[in-house]
Amino acid sequence: MTSKNRRRWWGLEFEQDEEVKPKSKPKPNCPREWVHGLLAGGERNAVSASNQQAKTHTHTHTPETPQAQMEQQQQQFSIDDNLLHLLLQSASDFANYPGFLNDAAVKDFLDRFPLPLIFHALQTKADVEDGVESTLIGCLERIFKSKYGASLIPTYMAFVQFGLQSGSQAVRCLACKAVASLLDNVDGHPDSLAQLVIDHRIYPLLLDCVCTGNEEVATSSIYAIKKLAGSPKGMEIIFPANYNEATHLSNLAAHSSSLGRVRVLSLIVNLFSVSPNVASAVYSSNLLTLLEAEVSSTNDTLVTLSVLELLYELAEVQHSAEFLSRTTLLQLLSAIISNPSMDAILRSRAMMISGRLLGKENIYMFIDESSVKGIISAIDGRLELGIEDLNECEAAIEALGQIGLCKYFSNQSGPMTLATIFLLYYLAVIKHFATWVIIL
Repeated sequence: MTSKNRRRWWGLEFEQDEEVKPKSKPKPNCPREWVHGLLAGGERNAVSASNQQAKTHTHTHTPETPQAQMEQQQQQFSIDDNLLHLLLQSASDFANYPGFLNDAAVKDFLDRFPLPLIFHALQTKADVEDGVESTLIGCLERIFKSKYGASLIPTYMAFVQFGLQSGSQAVRCLACKAVASLLDNVDGHPDSLAQLVIDHRIYPLLLDCVCTGNEEVATSSIYAIKKLAGSPKGMEIIFPANYNEATHLSNLAAHSSSLGRVRVLSLIVNLFSVSPNVASAVYSSNLLTLLEAEVSSTNDTLVTLSVLELLYELAEVQHSAEFLSRTTLLQLLSAIISNPSMDAILRSRAMMISGRLLGKENIYMFIDESSVKGIISAIDGRLELGIEDLNECEAAIEALGQIGLCKYFSNQSGPMTLATIFLLYYLAVIKHFATWVIIL
């Protein structure tokens, strides 16, 4: 008796005789040879394809618009209800598989369901029933996270370009993540990948996602742009020599809404943290002055608070001391701390930024003692006046503690000794507890 094996594909289970070849699967509405040619970027055709098919699919002129390219690649796919159900079931199993999916598993899945088919379903069937979009996007995200899946992205840049302009925030987010995977996982020269971004006009679309997308889209787009900054060609894209370029971040911030402006500033801070080389480009492009301008402006408290939060992140970057010391940031922070008309929460954040920044040992290689005195005097002045807000009092104590713990002051003499700073620190602690006693 012939033994049987039970085999399982994504969403399919069938029995097969070892001595008998498996039954051929129903052919899709497009030639299988065309699918293989498409997966290989149009560089090969199956041997069994007719000369007419090879001529059609090998020498077809590439349309200019992403919509036209998508329509050409999808025009031979037809998805009925049975195929859609099978695709969704398999895509859900694939996306939610609890273990690690290697490149072989990804390739097996794509042999069953080629990317153009999935894209076509995402474009045309998302509104048919609930869960279609989320299921297919979850599947595609997992595909693109793999090295094999990321290697296919250059073939489908038209889909990425179209996705970045989609009306669906989830699809835009997927497209941003696809760009990040392309720059992160594909073997090859970083500059050649950056050139791919240029050729398909991806960078302006990423900037639009930063300014107009929802929070998840903006975060994913910023991450992709950070990856782009990892190559010299990518640096040229992000920091154009011509300041009048529409994609120059200073121009983008100037023409954005308040929310968009804050997101552009967040992008600047994220780029600054990539490396000292990128931080130098940020400084040379005068982008740090955008942060200074927002801090000095009192038109919008929420925007000012958001920018202070970004500066707090910026102060944590190891190489921030060298570049921030060249700005007027310390003077602006001192002015905020000393200003009694400012909101307490703004003064608190300014104190915390000062403490984190002046707690770095290397910053004293770039600033003079007067700048440090100005910050400490401003904090002490607030304590002497009596701080009613407990959060502000805690911020003052923490800032003095961070500054006092810096080894720089252990070898100093005069008014800026370690003992002087810790005396102010302990006085602040006593005042803080005295305030608590009064309240209780």
